[in-house]
Amino acid sequence: MKRFIKYYALEIYTVLALSFIVTTAVIGNLSTVQKLVVVDALLFVLHEWEEGHYPGGFIKLISGLVGIKVDDEMSRASRIPAGILLLTLSIVPFVFDTTPLITIAVATFGIIECFVHTLGIRLFHTKRFYTPGMVTAWLVFVVSVMMITYLAVNDIARCYDYVFGPLLMIVCFGLLQKTMTLMVGIRYSDMPKMIRRQWMRRG
Repeated sequence: MKRFIKYYALEIYTVLALSFIVTTAVIGNLSTVQKLVVVDALLFVLHEWEEGHYPGGFIKLISGLVGIKVDDEMSRASRIPAGILLLTLSIVPFVFDTTPLITIAVATFGIIECFVHTLGIRLFHTKRFYTPGMVTAWLVFVVSVMMITYLAVNDIARCYDYVFGPLLMIVCFGLLQKTMTLMVGIRYSDMPKMIRRQWMRRG
């Protein structure tokens, strides 16, 4: 069972996420925040498939950056923590749609993803203006801007929401990255040194 879950982590996440989206359609009468969260949930699914399969290759770019080899099984298993985080970022803000801090945290995730994939063009030395996952990352970014704009225009969020929302997401994103690096057998603290070493070799 564990091997099945590891190998089909992305497919399992997709089924769960789409089930959530269908359920929200049945519920109906959604708030503006809930509608944006559902759009995000769909984009998250598309984002994972763009990163992993169509065209895929984002994990290989990262492994190449730090100078390690990641086989297909490990690459697929790395989608487990990502899927857990994305499901959390879909369900929690949907349920707590009147809690602006959570909405801002989700919006921050979209901004981080867009930044990471765009910066990756230079970081990975790609031959074209693209990294796997970048198109959907930009779409998620647009939804993030819409979320923040909605909260700001309607004066829903308070100053502390704009401070602690991003901090919460930065912590969650850091834990995700740390978990994924541990899954491939390296310590998160060693990442900067490994990246610097690879850059010196390429330079």
